[in-house]
Amino acid sequence: MTVLEKLIARARSNRQRIVLPESLEDRTITAADKALADGIADIILIGPKADIMAKAESLGLKNIDKATIIDPATSEKTEEYAQLLFQLRQKKGMTLEQARVTVLNPLYFGCLIIKSGDADGQISGALSTTAETLRPALQIIKCEPGISCVSGAMLMVTQAPQYGEEGVLVVGDVAVTPVPDASQLAQIAVCTARTAKSVAGFEQPRVAMLSFSTKGSAKHEVVDKVIEATRLAKELDPSLKIDGEMQADAALVPSVGKSKAPGSEIAGQANVLVFPSLEVGNIGYKLVQRLGGAEAIGPILQGIARPVNDLSRGCSVDDIYKMVAITACQAMDAR
Repeated sequence: MTVLEKLIARARSNRQRIVLPESLEDRTITAADKALADGIADIILIGPKADIMAKAESLGLKNIDKATIIDPATSEKTEEYAQLLFQLRQKKGMTLEQARVTVLNPLYFGCLIIKSGDADGQISGALSTTAETLRPALQIIKCEPGISCVSGAMLMVTQAPQYGEEGVLVVGDVAVTPVPDASQLAQIAVCTARTAKSVAGFEQPRVAMLSFSTKGSAKHEVVDKVIEATRLAKELDPSLKIDGEMQADAALVPSVGKSKAPGSEIAGQANVLVFPSLEVGNIGYKLVQRLGGAEAIGPILQGIARPVNDLSRGCSVDDIYKMVAITACQAMDAR
């Protein structure tokens, strides 16, 4: 069974309530229909029911009537959610009247459903920017305990079964924080390990903190940051199996790991790779994807108290369907 098949099976076994606020977007509603047909999640669509059902009919979709459809303009919960938003944001200057207007935005409304305990996760981005997706999530749901920065992980399904978990690795950050400091890098490491468990199904994440140095082979302030981040990650999660600083070959290749980092339980055995910066991470995963023929699944946002994921505006129906399954799996383990 592939990692994606395992993901879908796990999502189906414990259906979560996933909000799709961009409900009138063709790819989104088509993916919702497929998710409902396959039973991988209970879908909540935001918008006027008549418009959503008309869109479904025009696309020949047969399962949208199984979704929960909520229109912020007419919902009996809208005032309750406006009051909640006001309570959360009044210290930042939001008035109740502003909250009553803002709550009509489907991305805000969806996050308020989650905050109230009536949904488990949200996905947007087919129409919205990353900033538009993240803003309501951070204002309403906020970061998980002990975490102050959001990051993005990627599942890399490679053609090299000798590495990671039969060729599958989880890498981060590839999407959000450009130049993390040591504390942020430690948080990224902990969150990426959690994603490896909840999404990739790794029983034991083994985290390598990547650098151009392995165990003191080079001296530089950016190496010092990785060393400090490794120490802080161990404090943040004492159960975490992690080591660094480490070059990529030392992290992945047993013979190289044994030579460069003797005695390390991670060297040559890593299945989670943490990049020292977003620049390195984004370039690195795309090189592996394009030159190595790996499948890249994600990015998967992490660090938010309940899962909220962002799509590329060029995403396909299949991308959205996969993200429904991923978000459901994250929701099962959300803290």
